[in-house]
Amino acid sequence: MIVLFLPLDGLAREGHIFLGLTLMTVVWWATQVAQSGYVGGFYIVCLCLLKLADTKVIFASWTGSTLWLVIGAYMIASAVKRSGLGERISYMYIMKFVRSWKSIIIGIFVLTLILSLLIPNPWSRAFLIMSVMTVIIKASKMPKEDAVKIGFTVFAASVPVSLIFMTGDSIINPLVVSYSTSGNINFVSWLVTIGPPAVFLSLMNLFLILVLFKPTQEVNMDFEEVRKAQSDLGKISEKEIRTLVWIIIAIVLWVTNGVTGLDIGWVTLAVAMCLSLPVIGNVLTPKEWGDIPVHVLVFLTAAMAIGKVGAATGLNDWLAVTLLPDQLPENIFVLAVFIGAIAIVIHMFIGSVIAAMGVAVPAILVCTNALGIDPFVIAAIIYLVVYTHYIMPFHHLNILVGQGEENGMYTQKEVMKMGVPLLIPVFLTVIFAVMWFTVLGLV
Repeated sequence: MIVLFLPLDGLAREGHIFLGLTLMTVVWWATQVAQSGYVGGFYIVCLCLLKLADTKVIFASWTGSTLWLVIGAYMIASAVKRSGLGERISYMYIMKFVRSWKSIIIGIFVLTLILSLLIPNPWSRAFLIMSVMTVIIKASKMPKEDAVKIGFTVFAASVPVSLIFMTGDSIINPLVVSYSTSGNINFVSWLVTIGPPAVFLSLMNLFLILVLFKPTQEVNMDFEEVRKAQSDLGKISEKEIRTLVWIIIAIVLWVTNGVTGLDIGWVTLAVAMCLSLPVIGNVLTPKEWGDIPVHVLVFLTAAMAIGKVGAATGLNDWLAVTLLPDQLPENIFVLAVFIGAIAIVIHMFIGSVIAAMGVAVPAILVCTNALGIDPFVIAAIIYLVVYTHYIMPFHHLNILVGQGEENGMYTQKEVMKMGVPLLIPVFLTVIFAVMWFTVLGLV
């Protein structure tokens, strides 16, 4: 209501109303006054009832493969977890490589990377790795203070590592691809373009965690307990083998989608369907399909609608003219850092990664289009900043879901301890990304 009474010159009535509704929704998301899906649903209903845009625009995320990719990814993650395949791989890695505190921290990052090919959902990966780390914590009789640091590392590692593969975060990564005008961003081109900056950022995060979160005592592993947990899994089952076969098929189709032309979203959903078929699948049951988090899908629909409806109502253009300077820096490195700083400020207030992307990317693209830079490059720079930086748990869902004694055991204290110095790796990554994009000839 306050926004509706503000004299916003140059903004149409529809854009005025849309700005008020969007700020209301963002504040509700940030302060967590209600479940994110409920808030998103309320927002969508308001957009539809007030006819601020055509329903085809509001629900554009459903007419493409993006949200169907999310559904497929959830199902594949459930299959890997339900079959025991992910747990088996994790224990095999631990028995071979984990011996000290440093090896545990490094192992969390390595396991996150390995499982990001098998489980295209960062939260599912993190909870699976956390269940394995719980065994390590017990086996080493680790003090609570150190266990909390391990728990935080599990969920903190899921942030930068999820950017390396396009399917690392099947919820948000495909959203960035939608900003490419060339339309040729596939699994391989993502790995070539975003992969190196993401690896650089992951190593910087690893270094920062090793510096900030040191153990209070030396780690002494009792491998008998780990062996027992591993032996409890028994021999590799037919269900695990079937899951592995379909995962390999999915990976092959993801990697070759630039050749086959098969959309990653539809491939992911198809593999999930095959995992549910009798005989050749028989891994997923009606229960797993019933466990698909509808509230997450509603939240994503609302968050993705911000950019689309913002363009339809003229809000994106108005924000670009009002908030951004008339003259942008010509030096690409200075421009990238400047854009990154603006994106962080927006994200700090908005909280949601997708909502911040929905506001920041369209507005900044309006200003940078005249510079002749590929919109995907600008979107990638904003994404690297917005996705990887956080100060409070609500700034990143990967961090938020792990907070609490029953999850990752950490509190807001550990998040803030990491979040403040994390600004340095984030901006170093922006500079590295521009250098890499220059090598590739994208800028």
